[in-house]
Amino acid sequence: MFAKRQSALAATAGTAPRAKDGPSLKPVVDALKKPPVAAGLAGLLLLGASALFLTVLGDPKAGTPSAHVALERDAAAAPAPAPTGFEAFSMGAMGLYQNLAGGADPTAGGDAVITLPDGGSVSGQGAPITAPVHVASPLAKAPIAGLSQPGSNGPLPMIAPDGRVPAQAYARPFRPNGKPRVSLIVGGLGLNAVTTRAAIERLPPEVTLSFVPYADNLQGWIDQARAQGHEVMLEMPMEPTGYPDNDPGPYTLLADGGADDVTAKMDWLLSRATGYFGVTNYLGDRFAGSDTGMNAFLSVLRQRGVAFLDDGSFQRRPGAWARASADRVIDRTQSPAAIVAALNGLEAQAKLRGSALGAGFSYPVTVEAAARWTAGLEQRGLQLAPASSMSMRPGR
Repeated sequence: MFAKRQSALAATAGTAPRAKDGPSLKPVVDALKKPPVAAGLAGLLLLGASALFLTVLGDPKAGTPSAHVALERDAAAAPAPAPTGFEAFSMGAMGLYQNLAGGADPTAGGDAVITLPDGGSVSGQGAPITAPVHVASPLAKAPIAGLSQPGSNGPLPMIAPDGRVPAQAYARPFRPNGKPRVSLIVGGLGLNAVTTRAAIERLPPEVTLSFVPYADNLQGWIDQARAQGHEVMLEMPMEPTGYPDNDPGPYTLLADGGADDVTAKMDWLLSRATGYFGVTNYLGDRFAGSDTGMNAFLSVLRQRGVAFLDDGSFQRRPGAWARASADRVIDRTQSPAAIVAALNGLEAQAKLRGSALGAGFSYPVTVEAAARWTAGLEQRGLQLAPASSMSMRPGR
């Protein structure tokens, strides 16, 4: 093995070295002949040509105006919390009243417009009240001598030594004419000047007005109402279902408050003003179920000669010096069509039974509809009567 290797080295020792072969292009050419590779290479050549064209000639859209806007999505607004009963009672959520003072188009905003039988029209919430102003037929200015006594918070109603009672002395005088009688109470007044003034001036004096005890200048509003001819009532805030989330205010009569608590709160409520013949409820479905609370409430009214007219939810509770319950609330649905339908139903009930009592809140649409509806009652064979004429003494 060793001898053969040595011979090979000797044989090649005198020959010149062989030059190395260069790299072969044959594999590359063979690869380019494959269709997928050829297509890819053609695409690269096209992109390269486009880049060279833009570099030499510039951007073909360079002269076109352009704008760049940064778009950001606004954060979703948190839903407004539902108003409490006290906020609703004090009109805190009733901004619709602020647009009442004339000049607005009743059809603006897509509100429905209802044409009434007497040719008047009534539009939706926020539209101006267009009913005419009534001529005043004043009632006696309050206080009437002998019908109030000093209290720790102000004057309190009382039965006079000669037997006169606020329920009669402060009521609007009424003489029936034999026609079916219909009465209407409009409440929630005293907290919004525009709405209160509209109700006082544009509703006929036979319509009874109910005022909120928390209102500023309450006596001034009652004096204006009586000077126009309206008898008036005070609203008693009473505990509703859902209290205290649904809260009618700091002097709410509570179902489990006890007789002393009810009496103390009523002393404050009843002393807010003079000149009212009766009181009505504000809310109070839970308070109505309290025997202790209701007995104390009615006992105070009976001892002071004050009437109690409710919105229809206290019909099984007799008492007070005089009592009545509304047959229907006319504006549970706050639309012109619904209110007109409820008023027409009240009219039909009066014709059927001889009398009917309705209650409503001082929404602009309610005041407007009531003003137009009452204007044609006489022609339709009915007599508009103050709500006090619907009340009855206990046991009668």
